[in-house]
Order: sequence, then structure tokens, then C-alpha cells
Amino acid sequence: MHFIIMTSVIMAHHMHEPSLKMYPKTPINIAHRGASAYAPEHTLAAYRLALEMKADFVEPDLQITKDGVLICMHDETLDRTTNVKTVFPDRSRNVKGKERWLVADFTLAEIKSLDAGSWFNAKFAGEKVPTFQEMLDLVRGKAGIIPETKSPESYESQGISMEKLVMEFLKTNKLDQPGADPATPVVIQSFSQASLKKLRAEYSCKLPLLLLYERATRDTFSPENLRELKNLVEGVGPSKLLVDQFPNLIKDSHEVGLSVTIYTCRSKQTGKFADVKAEMKYYLKLGVDAIFTDNPDQFPR
Repeated sequence: MHFIIMTSVIMAHHMHEPSLKMYPKTPINIAHRGASAYAPEHTLAAYRLALEMKADFVEPDLQITKDGVLICMHDETLDRTTNVKTVFPDRSRNVKGKERWLVADFTLAEIKSLDAGSWFNAKFAGEKVPTFQEMLDLVRGKAGIIPETKSPESYESQGISMEKLVMEFLKTNKLDQPGADPATPVVIQSFSQASLKKLRAEYSCKLPLLLLYERATRDTFSPENLRELKNLVEGVGPSKLLVDQFPNLIKDSHEVGLSVTIYTCRSKQTGKFADVKAEMKYYLKLGVDAIFTDNPDQFPR
């Protein structure tokens, strides 16, 4: 009897972590860039609103400043969501024939001098770009966080490891282990499989991982590929289009024990559906486990 118990304990220890459950419960309402239908994306205003709207998780996309600080921003560039062109007119560089202002060219202090709210609506004038720490301090204890390693290869080409920074950040905040803070579950997501592999292999990340997909071939979600993927991640994150394109994706993913998280349901883009709530209902009925939405208040409960 003792021998059986011992071997099962040893086996459990050697099995790869993706026996972890991705989410504490399902279905999961993820505030995409915060409540970004109603407030400027990746600002504390958008994250605050997401909490008021009872999001289960809030999403910070991550970029890195010139002085090595993780900030919450979707783009590698500052020009779409701040007034950087006005404040630093001569600090752009030519990227693929376009004038761009790269996050990596600016220090945190410089980025903090920018207005990250006016582009969305005048009433948000003066909103700042938050650091990952400021985002976490706001959300911790009230919702989970699902940070995305954005453009990790681009930073790597500059000799900066986003994965290392993220794991150091989580360790400092005592969130680097599954279940470390039950009130603030953490899932790490990326479109980069290499980034997720690095988190596991080089930084011994034990947190649940989500691999995002923008496009796929016929084989991407084959049962064989999904089984293989289960050795690395706990979940797949296809776009809504891919779910429509590959009707077996949800069932086949669930059969190998992978969660399915889709993106993005938003009120300004509902296609054939009457509204965003109807759209989310449809995908939840299909069996998805979690939805990224700009409208967390419309999530069907």
C-alpha cells in the first residue's frame, strides 16, 4: 500500500505541470485591455471599470521601456494611444516606411509625461500609461491577471528578455507559483510559442500558459498537434474566426485537456449577431471556456 502511494507521488512530481487547471472556474470573463469599449485601453481607468463590471480576469499587454520597466501597452509604438508626436516630435524613427515612436526608445519618465486618454475621449485627458506594477496593485485581490508577452522577439533582438522580466516581476510580487494568491490567479499568454517555451525551459514557469493563434492550417488543431501542445501549455487561444473555421477545435482541445479562450468580442464588431451579448452567448454555448471582451459588462452570466 505504502509503495503504491509513494510511486504515484513520484509520478505526479515528474509529470509536466499542464495537469494544472487553466482557470479557477469557467466560463471566464476577460476584460480585453481593460474595459476598452468604454475607457482608453490599458489605462487605470479601463482596468478600474473592468473591476466594476465584474471581470474575472483583466488583461495587461506588456511592452518594455528604454530603462527596462514593464508597462501596459498593446503596441510596440506609442503613437496610436498617446500624444507622443506632439510631446516628442523629433524622436520618431522610420519603421517599414512609416514614422513611428517606439516604446523601447523612451524611458518610463518620458512615457509618464504623455497623455494616454485624450485620443479616446476628451474626458479621459491626462490618463497615464501604467506600469505593470501599477496595474497589478489596482487589480490584485479583485480579479485575475492574464499578461501577454508582446513582441518578445523584437526585444530579444535588442538583448532584452521579456520572459525574464515577467518572471522576476511575478516572483517579486509573490505570484510566480500556481495558487500563490487565490484572489489573483495568473495565466500568461502569448502569440509566440518560443516565448512560452522559454518561460517553461529557462525560467521554470509553473503558471498556466495560453498560446494564442491568429491563423492556422488544417493541421494546427489536429488531435496529434493538440496532444503535443499539452506538453507545453494549458490552453489554446484562437480568434473567433478560427473557431468558426475549425468546428472540432473546441471538442478536440477539451479531449486532450486544453482550455479554449477566444478573442475578441466587442460591441463595435459583432458581425451576424444582434449584439455583443448574443455573440458571447453563442460561443459559450459552443463550449469555449473564456472570452476576451472589450465589453465585460455584457458577458452573459
